[in-house]
Amino acid sequence: MPPLETAWLLLLLWAAAGYLLGSVPFGLVITRAFGLGDLRAIGSGNIGATNVLRTGSKSAAAATLILDSGKGAAAVLLARAMAGEDAAQVAGLAAFLGHCFPVWLRFRGGKGVATFLGTLLALAWPLGLAACATWLATAAVTRLSSLAALVAAALSPLWAVLLGRGEVAVLAAALSLVVLWRHGDNIARIRAGTEPRIGRKREG
Repeated sequence: MPPLETAWLLLLLWAAAGYLLGSVPFGLVITRAFGLGDLRAIGSGNIGATNVLRTGSKSAAAATLILDSGKGAAAVLLARAMAGEDAAQVAGLAAFLGHCFPVWLRFRGGKGVATFLGTLLALAWPLGLAACATWLATAAVTRLSSLAALVAAALSPLWAVLLGRGEVAVLAAALSLVVLWRHGDNIARIRAGTEPRIGRKREG
């Protein structure tokens, strides 16, 4: 973590702003705009891009991925520009938690992978690129989005240290733990061999 130099009140304000930005459920908004129905009644019921892809609309899934990652990045960049690096990390963490636990959906949100990657890209782009490359490589080999997310999350603190961005390692580890926790059901399905592959539609 960087030194906490911003006033606590401002940090709290950036935390609130980051949370509200992160809590916007773009997956739900986009699927409804595309006329694809209620995303929570499709596939896994998750509001993220992987479940949007199960509707059969690649464009809707791509839009969800961009917007979910973008809200994490936007929270970081705005806080950094207007306050400092400590506020950027606080806002990024809050945006991630907002996506996972949005107040508008009774705290039942997504698993945070896209927002996690967008936050890392904005905090330290080499670290974000390493995490994205890890996700892509794992997904290309296994065709399992959840396993790719788990590997990318687990390795991100190590990438932070190896890339000389130790000040981001603690936050990366905290985000990774939440990602791993949110994928508990996926881990069980991976072990059972029943986890759906990327691009495969899954009945609710």
